[in-house]
Amino acid sequence: MYGVPKKSRLMFRFLRWRIRNINNRNFMLIMATLIGVLAGFAVVVVKNLVYFIRTILTSSFTGELHNYLFVIYPAIGIALVLLLTHYLMKVRIGLGIPVILHAISSTKGAIKRHHTFSSALTSVLTIGFGGSVGLEGPVILTGGAIGSHLGQVFHLNYKQIILLIGCAVTGALAAIFKAPVAAIIFTIEVLMLDLTLSSLVPLLFASLSATLISYLALGRDVIMAVEISRVFNLGEVPLFILLGILAGLVSLYFTKTLVGIGNLFERIRGKRMRWAFGAGLLGLLIFLFPSLYGEGYNTINSALNGDLSFLFARSGYSSFEGNVLATVVILLLLMLLKVVAAGLTLGAGGIGGIIAPALFTGMTGGLLFAHLYNNLFDASVSPTLFALVGMAGLFAGVLHAPFTAIFLLVEISMSYNLILPLMITSAISYATIRLFQPISFYHIQLTRRKQLFTQDKDKMVLSLLKADKLIETNFSPVRLDASLGDLVGVISEASRNLFPVIDDENNFYGVLNMDHVRRIMFKTELYETIFIRNLMDRPKFIISPGESMEEVASKFHQSSDFNIPVLNQGKYVGFISRARLFSSYRTLLKKWSED
Repeated sequence: MYGVPKKSRLMFRFLRWRIRNINNRNFMLIMATLIGVLAGFAVVVVKNLVYFIRTILTSSFTGELHNYLFVIYPAIGIALVLLLTHYLMKVRIGLGIPVILHAISSTKGAIKRHHTFSSALTSVLTIGFGGSVGLEGPVILTGGAIGSHLGQVFHLNYKQIILLIGCAVTGALAAIFKAPVAAIIFTIEVLMLDLTLSSLVPLLFASLSATLISYLALGRDVIMAVEISRVFNLGEVPLFILLGILAGLVSLYFTKTLVGIGNLFERIRGKRMRWAFGAGLLGLLIFLFPSLYGEGYNTINSALNGDLSFLFARSGYSSFEGNVLATVVILLLLMLLKVVAAGLTLGAGGIGGIIAPALFTGMTGGLLFAHLYNNLFDASVSPTLFALVGMAGLFAGVLHAPFTAIFLLVEISMSYNLILPLMITSAISYATIRLFQPISFYHIQLTRRKQLFTQDKDKMVLSLLKADKLIETNFSPVRLDASLGDLVGVISEASRNLFPVIDDENNFYGVLNMDHVRRIMFKTELYETIFIRNLMDRPKFIISPGESMEEVASKFHQSSDFNIPVLNQGKYVGFISRARLFSSYRTLLKKWSED
């Protein structure tokens, strides 16, 4: 071990000691607990930083002041994010959950190290200065990066690294919402991990440890527990069904709007132009509707406690407070504009997640539904109840995660008697959006790039295979201008029955199969009259070295060939054989499926 760095020697000794003294299952439980603690501390730090920045910027505001600083605060925060990412860190930070899904599907669980801090830091600046997004995605990505990095440090295999990433995601979400059960369900439902029963135990340890850390440091700081005396009666079932349909349609609007705004910003050239356009419009929206500032959880808490003053606070129309029509109109506008504000924040260069905007939209939608129904039909349904159920409906619809929505709202509101209304609305919302949008917002971009395979174990395993690792090169090439006599000389020393046809510059022209020349190869009179160009075949399919294995497998499925040539810009590289591909696939599938 001489010449090996001291750190490497210590790690080698630790790994050897661990293998001898701690079995894999127990080690994974220890790692899951550690990751849960780290994710919990990450949430604590990020939440406190956002609170600190927001307090400094807005503590001097008064309820009567129509404050023009709302126009410039988001622009300053996003500008700082762009400076950090472009000039200092020089990295590109994507949305949290899609980055993790891509890592699971395409990079063997490897997440870039800068995500352990970059997404959290930039989201703090974005949201602290008023960006209308949530902390959930960046913190989840931070946790996932920690899990991925620790897995690589301890030389764990792919399946173990994926499990640690799942633990990190679970821990981060559990710490944010103090919802340990919903966090476990989220990991299974949204990340779509193919986990066995024993794999769920590490998720439990991560969720529990992260929740305890968050409780100790933050208390209940997200959505406060609410008390609803009259929750459910059979006569309100049609209302919850109707709210579910409306939540599904609003979820569709939310998803389409967010994607559409993203596509719009992609057509704007230059980060400065995107920043100026996006931050300018965002500042104007927050100036007009101050409750769009930041994540919006303070606003949600006010609404759930029956205080609707947030609709008019710090605005130019505060004199309309208490007016029923004004309340309904502003609720409608907030429901429609929160996703626009979130899209502008992300498009301008800000970093954040979409869970908080979805919950905010669901809250305003539920309140709007209750107020309209009460005023049109002289009824007395609970606005708080419908606000909570509306939040579940939007979460279920936007994220395509109805089970997480149900348990999340039960846990964060401590209203366990909400379970039936939540189930009805979440299920109907999910079913409604599925009619128009079969995949969630998180999965749209990855699916377009064919990088999302976590729902399909076959595609998942194929994605782990790389074409350039399966290339076989022990084929004897023959020249395009060679004669049958030249071919016989090549055959005498060849180990395969297939011959690539190339020229002097290694350009590929076709393949020659031994079966095509077997009847004439011993007719010496033909040696100088028959040439390779007259005997070769042009293969139906060609493979490039960077091609996905799903496409390679599809080509073998469509072809009867046992070998398909691999070309790099027309140059011959080698062949991939059907036997080697499926042998490698079976080996990896067996390894992945082992408990």
